[in-house]
Amino acid sequence: MNETVTQTNSCGIHCKGIRGQLLTFKADPFLCREGECHDYLSDGLIVIQDGRIIDVGDYGTTIKRYPGLNETDTYSDALILPGFIDCHAHYVQAPVIGSSGNTLLKWLDRYVFPMESRFRDKIFADEVAREFMAEMLTQGTTTANVFSTTFATSVDAIFEESERYNTRMITGKVLQDRNISDSLKDESAEESILLTEKLLKKWHHRGRQLYAIIPRFAPTSTPRQLELAGELYQRYMDRGVYMHTHLDEVQSEIDWVTQLFPDQPNYTEVYKHFGLVGGLSVMAHCCIVREEEWQTLHDNECGVAHCPSSNLFLGDGEFKYWEAKEQSRPVRVGMGTDVGGGTSLSILRQIGEAYKVAMMHGRSLDIMKSLYMATRGGAEALHLEHTIGSIASGYEADLTVLDLKPDRFAAWRLNFAESITEKLFVLSAIAPGLTVKATYVAGRKVYDRERKRPLMYASDPDIS
Repeated sequence: MNETVTQTNSCGIHCKGIRGQLLTFKADPFLCREGECHDYLSDGLIVIQDGRIIDVGDYGTTIKRYPGLNETDTYSDALILPGFIDCHAHYVQAPVIGSSGNTLLKWLDRYVFPMESRFRDKIFADEVAREFMAEMLTQGTTTANVFSTTFATSVDAIFEESERYNTRMITGKVLQDRNISDSLKDESAEESILLTEKLLKKWHHRGRQLYAIIPRFAPTSTPRQLELAGELYQRYMDRGVYMHTHLDEVQSEIDWVTQLFPDQPNYTEVYKHFGLVGGLSVMAHCCIVREEEWQTLHDNECGVAHCPSSNLFLGDGEFKYWEAKEQSRPVRVGMGTDVGGGTSLSILRQIGEAYKVAMMHGRSLDIMKSLYMATRGGAEALHLEHTIGSIASGYEADLTVLDLKPDRFAAWRLNFAESITEKLFVLSAIAPGLTVKATYVAGRKVYDRERKRPLMYASDPDIS
C-alpha cells in the first residue's frame, strides 16, 4: 500500500520523501564485479526537492537528517528503481503494433509507411502522442529516444505531450528523400535540413526536451541529404543535439547499403563518411555487426539500442550483447522497445525478451545486467548518466515503482523466489500486465495505479 506520512516540517523548504526497497546502479556490471556495480537497500529513503534527489540512503539513518520531512510516499511489497529509459522507439508506429509481417522491408511497406503518412494531420498526431505517452508512463518509462516521421506536425505532437508530463523526450523530424513512399518523401535534401534546423531551434533544451537529427536509415537518404545532415549534426553536437538512426538490423538491409554505397567498407562507415558518427550518435538494433564496426562505435562513444522484442517479432537478427560488451572495447548499450517492430512499450518485458534472444545463442543474460541496460546503461548510451538512470544525490527524480505482488499468480509464484534478483527475473519472465505501481517524473507522481485518475500531467494542481 502507498501511505502518506505527515510530520512537522522544520526544514523551512518543501521536500518529498519516497520510502521502500531501492535498487540502483553505479557502474557497468558487464565490466565490474557484481557487488561493486549496484546498491540495494531493503528499507531506503529518497529525499526530493525541486525535482531532484538531494539525499538517499537507509531510512533509519537518512530520516534523522530530515526531521521536518512533511510528505513521504511509502511502498511495501514493491521495489523502487530509476525510471526506465527507452533508447529506441517509433511512436508513430504505435497504431500498427502487433501487425504480422514477412520480411522487415515488406512489413515497412505494408503497414508502417501508410500509417506514418497520416501524421500530416496534427489532430491524428496528437491522438497517437497521447496514447504513446500514457502507455510509456504506465510501463514506468520516463525518458525515450524516439522516431517521429517526415512531418513537423509529428515532431510537435510528441514534444508537446512530453512537455505536459515534464518527461525527457529525444526526437526530431525523420529525414528520407529516396526509396520510400511518395507520401513520406522529403521534397528535397535542402528543404528537409532547413525544416530540421527550424524544429531544432524550437524544441532543443525547451524544458527537458532534446532534439535528434534522424536519417531513417542510409538507404532512404540520398548522399546529399546525409552530407547535409552530417554538417548539421557536427554544428550542433556540442550543444547536446543527437543523431539517431538504424544500423545493421538485417542482412537484406546491409546488402542494400552495400549496393548503394559501394565505396564504403561497411554500414557504419557510411554514416562516419557523412559525419554522422559521434558521441551523441545512437544506433538502433546492431544485430549483424563486424568487429571493425564495434571498434568504431566504441572509439566514438556511440550509443546502441538493443531491441529484443523486435528481434524476435520481425525475425531480423539477434543482438549479441557479448560482442557489444567485449572487455577490450565495450560499447554503451541501452534497451529499446522499437514499437511498432517490438510488441510492447514495457521495458520489463524487453528484459524478458533479451534473455530469450541471448539463450538462442547459448548465452545467459542475468537480470542485473538487463536492469542496468534499462536504467543506467540507457543513460550512458544517451550520455545522460550524470543526470538520469541512477538513484543518487543530484540526479533528476525520475523513478518507477515495481509491484512485487502485481496479481494473484505472480504473488504466489514469488513466494518461491528468495532474493530480490530472483524475484525481478521472475517478473521479467512472466511480465504481468500491471507490474508498475507508480511513475515519478522530476519528483511528480504522474502515474499512480491506485489513484482515481492514474495519469496526471505534471502541472495538474492536485497531483501528489
